[in-house]
Amino acid sequence: MLLTIMPAFLNASTISSSALEQGTQETIDKLSEVTGQDVDPGALKQFFDELPDKATRLGIRVVIAVIVILVSLQVIRTITKVMRKSMERTKVDESTIHFMCSFVGIALKIILIFGVLAAFGMDTASIVAILGSAGVAIGLAVQGSLSNLAGGIMILLLKPFRLGDYITEDNKGHEGTVKEISLFNTKLITPDNKIIVLPNGSLANTSLTNATGNDTRMIEIKVGVGYSTDIRLARKVLEKAMEECKWTLNDRERVVFVDNLGESSITLGVRCWVRAEHFLSTKWELNEKIKTSLDEAHIEIPFPQLDVHMKQ
Repeated sequence: MLLTIMPAFLNASTISSSALEQGTQETIDKLSEVTGQDVDPGALKQFFDELPDKATRLGIRVVIAVIVILVSLQVIRTITKVMRKSMERTKVDESTIHFMCSFVGIALKIILIFGVLAAFGMDTASIVAILGSAGVAIGLAVQGSLSNLAGGIMILLLKPFRLGDYITEDNKGHEGTVKEISLFNTKLITPDNKIIVLPNGSLANTSLTNATGNDTRMIEIKVGVGYSTDIRLARKVLEKAMEECKWTLNDRERVVFVDNLGESSITLGVRCWVRAEHFLSTKWELNEKIKTSLDEAHIEIPFPQLDVHMKQ
């Protein structure tokens, strides 16, 4: 029986081998037809023989690359956290901390991407050239945004103002407390709780006034009194008004002076110093105290007068 089966098995093997060779030849013919070139059967056989080993090596490299990426991302997060804590200990401005950590994180991630591509044998020089060309095209399309980005970097580095400062933009008169400084714009909160968004490009290229750049500010108020007023009495009244304001600084000079001799009044001025955060409240309080103190001393604040002489 075994002798009967063997010829049949050999015959089937011969048929299978012939069918495989025929299928391989058909595949080679189709490849030659598609590519327009002769395909070497030996090279094709070698390719399929080496395919499992190449696939295995590629899979190992992919796994290693994924592990490297995950570990590197964790290292980048650790680096940015260490940077943030270090800058916080040195009392660096929060907006600068946020910018520097974001910039370093993005730069390290770009380096990581190029490193992984290079490990897979890709030509990084060609990639850089393509990205450079794309960057030029994008830069031309978003010139305004790039101007704002450059302005934001200049503001963060030069620090003309900080979070919490009260600034006035001199070009259009926008003013308010600085709420947020980002790379592209700066947000202000006005005294009536409105939010003003200013592009960093225009803000960096215009003059501005930082009312809270220093710890203290000087208040100057001028008021007119009649020519019949006793100047020495008026001076004492104004000095007392400044002393009664609770936020005026005792260690800074308080001054009462004659500023101008006008057509219908003598202009007196007062100067005192307060903490920057108390400026407006003290100015309002001092204005009220000056008026009530002058009224109590029966010192009149004159209004402009015009004498008309009639010819007979």
